[in-house]
Amino acid sequence: MNSVFFLSGSLIGLKQRTGVDVASADASYVRCNPWGTRHSPAFSMDGDFVIGGVLSIHYNMYTEMYNYATMPEPLKCTGSINARDLRFSHTIMFAIEEINNSTELLPGIRLGYQIHDSCAAVPVAVQAAFQLSNREDKIFYKDSNCSQSGMMAAVVAESGSTPSISISRIIGSFNIPQVSHIATCACLSDKQQYPNFFRTVPSDAFQSVALAKLVKHFGWTWIGAICSDSDYGNNGMASFLQAAHKEGICVEFSESFHRTQPHKIQKVADFIRRSTAKVIVAFTATGEMKVLLEELAAKPSPSRQWIGSESWITDTNLQKFTFCEGAIGFAIPKSDIPGLRDFLLDLSLSEVAASPVLTEFWEETFKCRLKKDVNTEQRVCNGSEDLQKVPNAFIPSSPLRITTLVYKAVYAIAHAIHSVVCVKKNETAECDKHLMLESKQVLDALKKVNFTKNGYPVSFDANGDPVAVYELVNWQKGESGNIELVTVGFYDASLPINKEFHIDRNLTWMDGQQPVPVSVCTDSCPPGTHKVLQKGKPSCCFDCIPCPEGEISNTSDLSDCFTCPIEFWPNPEKDSCHPKPVEYLSIDETLAIILAVVSVGGACLAILTAAVFFHHRTTPIVRANNSELSFLLLFSLTLCFLCSLTFIGAPTEWSCMLRHSAFGITFVLCISCVLGKTIVVLMAFKATLPGSNVMKWFGPPQQRLTVVFVTFVQVLICTVWLVLRPPFPMKNFSTYKEKIILECDLGSAIGFWAVLGYIGLLAVFCFVLAVLARKLPDNFNEAKLITFSMLIFCAVWLSFIPAYVSSPGKFTVAVEIFAILASSFGLIMCIFAPKCFIILCQPEKNTKKYLMNKN
Repeated sequence: MNSVFFLSGSLIGLKQRTGVDVASADASYVRCNPWGTRHSPAFSMDGDFVIGGVLSIHYNMYTEMYNYATMPEPLKCTGSINARDLRFSHTIMFAIEEINNSTELLPGIRLGYQIHDSCAAVPVAVQAAFQLSNREDKIFYKDSNCSQSGMMAAVVAESGSTPSISISRIIGSFNIPQVSHIATCACLSDKQQYPNFFRTVPSDAFQSVALAKLVKHFGWTWIGAICSDSDYGNNGMASFLQAAHKEGICVEFSESFHRTQPHKIQKVADFIRRSTAKVIVAFTATGEMKVLLEELAAKPSPSRQWIGSESWITDTNLQKFTFCEGAIGFAIPKSDIPGLRDFLLDLSLSEVAASPVLTEFWEETFKCRLKKDVNTEQRVCNGSEDLQKVPNAFIPSSPLRITTLVYKAVYAIAHAIHSVVCVKKNETAECDKHLMLESKQVLDALKKVNFTKNGYPVSFDANGDPVAVYELVNWQKGESGNIELVTVGFYDASLPINKEFHIDRNLTWMDGQQPVPVSVCTDSCPPGTHKVLQKGKPSCCFDCIPCPEGEISNTSDLSDCFTCPIEFWPNPEKDSCHPKPVEYLSIDETLAIILAVVSVGGACLAILTAAVFFHHRTTPIVRANNSELSFLLLFSLTLCFLCSLTFIGAPTEWSCMLRHSAFGITFVLCISCVLGKTIVVLMAFKATLPGSNVMKWFGPPQQRLTVVFVTFVQVLICTVWLVLRPPFPMKNFSTYKEKIILECDLGSAIGFWAVLGYIGLLAVFCFVLAVLARKLPDNFNEAKLITFSMLIFCAVWLSFIPAYVSSPGKFTVAVEIFAILASSFGLIMCIFAPKCFIILCQPEKNTKKYLMNKN
């Protein structure tokens, strides 16, 4: 049969394209008749130009088992009437009647219509598409005349994406435009495959993004997803899953089903009952949603927050399932068509009786028979039936939504025809109804359509889609206890990014709750922790692990912690960075106070010793120990004690240079004095030998020169150090991670160790000389005292080196101060304490005779 339809359509197309009348070869004999059984339209009216319609007026297609022994029955629809699509058919009729009565749009042109019933079945829809392509005439060529029916300008079809795809592939071959009012599959925007397809409903590509943004807006990251097993559901769900992935939303399960699959419906219901996700996104048609909710109602399950696509969220028939209270979703904006309600109500009994479809609807609605039937006890309809008194979907009880899209589709086609056949003259339009209108012309004109009807703009983009505008609706329980559809916001894809979505009213959630339900696989990770994905699970399922040492997370659900700036350290909760404490040997610390007191005490002790020596300067013990070097040694020891004070307090540029240079020079001065005294002892012993005149070579001038020269070498080392790479204050971040050590950088480590090495060299040399002179026969041999003092000095500084290197932070400074004080006290106690004891406590021994006594 289909091949015959193709042939017939091709013959008509041939005449339109070439102007050749195939029947003119022999007009008296040529007749072209279609084969097969033609289905009469559900509703039709002749006109100069015809607008076709394919709607799902019945719910089911009649099916039978074929035995291939007899001719199959023609395709036909059965089951109950879909009152919503019946309303759509009459909306087409109402719009065409308005246009025919208009003096501005297509004046003088009469539009007709052919509306077919597809019962949402692809085979029936395809058959209707072929029939619309072939026109309604039973004879295409008769005598010398072509078909007399009006030109098929365009088709309004269909109420589902799958049959719309099938219809587009058929009529697209003939360039017949198709305008759908509710086929939302994003696949239909592909102009390579569907160049003739337009729609007044937004593509699911927009709705999918809007649904993903809606889910993300309320913080739901763990959801279930179901869809119709059709082009509408599968393509819509695929787009939604892609958008959800971009928003960081995880899907626990995604299932598709069809209303004719009872076992699959039960399986999906069980998935929903067992799921841990509290939010279910349903991208389904009304038929699938109805059977699924019936299955869920049969066996109560935990409450779920339903998110619905526009296909079912506004269906009043589904609002009887009260366990779906709180459902939210996007809907076509509500509007009004003046006069439509009166048109729908204006059905006379004779008009109903003349239409098999209206007869079936009337008898279903009022439970009566239009004709007396002896086989039934139903009453006969008497004409008193009133559609306003019986609940039905034919007469809308709420503002119109999809019906308006049907109305827009008819007007879009009418405006396209108008732009082709009408010419504006003197502010009025003149139209030529005899013009040979080609489908391609209407197709091209539809692409440029741009008008406003009843305050609502109508236009198409390059993909044949309108601007995506949705209402956000919420199922809320009204005062009567029934579920009501409440508009709570909107989504407008034409607005700037992140401003498309707006909520302006309070929402009701599942079970009538006010707080937003929580649906996450894992609770949010608090600040101070980071997410670690659970093996083998989606990215929304994770463990919360505390941040590693030195790192923080200051917001929830961070995948990784981050380190604080170098001068900051995490607080104990690891959710913020605080400035690191700065550590140095502060004068306020107990340790610093103790060291300062000891340092000042040592200096006072040296001064006091100098005072004792000065007071007893004429006594033999003072005179015998080279008083000049003794006073210089006490002066240098005083400086040694006081130089330790430069190590206390916050390092500065000047204090860093002073502390090391003062320490190095004063200690060399001290050691040079001790060295001079040691040499004097040795020279004095040599001078007692017969014929020796050694003392004249190391008298006081030579002693002074030795001290100056030895000290000058250290001064020279310190000068070179300070000029080339001097010490400077620095913040040490490496010793401790959690605090800053404020210390003096050596600048040049070579300079520092050169200063220490020179002091050590002098101390060792002095120690060796003192050891050589320790057994001299004098009763008061100072070399013994120097030996002990140098032994202590060397021991202190040898232990200082490892302690200095290993001591952390401010204790490095404390160790250096301790070494200075210990070595200074060692010198003053070993060299001067015995002498002071004799001067003050045993004055009888402070005689030349006692000192010269070799016993």
